[in-house]
Amino acid sequence: MPTFSDLSRAAYCPRQLYYARRDDDRGPPPEAEARQALAFRYDELREADDETLADLPIDSSPVDYRDALDRLSTRPDWQQLCEPTEQEYYVEGKDCHGLLHKLLAGDPPVPTVVSPGEPPEQGVWEPQSVRAVAAANALAWERQREIPRALVEYPAVGIVREVELTCRRTAAYRRVLRTVRSMDGPPPRVDDSRCESCEYRTECGVKTRSLRSLLGF
Repeated sequence: MPTFSDLSRAAYCPRQLYYARRDDDRGPPPEAEARQALAFRYDELREADDETLADLPIDSSPVDYRDALDRLSTRPDWQQLCEPTEQEYYVEGKDCHGLLHKLLAGDPPVPTVVSPGEPPEQGVWEPQSVRAVAAANALAWERQREIPRALVEYPAVGIVREVELTCRRTAAYRRVLRTVRSMDGPPPRVDDSRCESCEYRTECGVKTRSLRSLLGF
């Protein structure tokens, strides 16, 4: 049974998941964990001084970051985001399992995914959408009730986006789930801009070269 992170990685590139499984390298890198940890310090960081914030892995100036958290604090679920009912809550569904970074109380409860990156201008990136749908479906299976939405937090920029379980998002999740279930060897290469930052680029054999290699370093 795949994990939420397996599905998220496969939504980005199935071949990358193949190599990560082969090498048993499926956890987030330390720098990603440091950025995700910011999601559990919103109250504290909203009051932090410039020097404190400058030492953190945020993606904006201290002033802009505090402003982002001030805007975030106007959400009706702000207190829940700061003090969730559960943290790192393990849930196992019918098709997948994994950790919910946060579980917010409510009727129904709201699962939350914490991303170390930045969001697009609108909505969320597909890997996070797939992970959020997977988390909501697993929680629905555990609680035996519909979970119609999830949240994706981008704490490095102080932004939270809502993910509704629409037909389109559910279809994308099921497509990725089928891909992962059927994986018994390396999937086809994608060979596009995703490869430039991939740690498996060399052994994958894609033609795309990094800027560093093009400059001769």
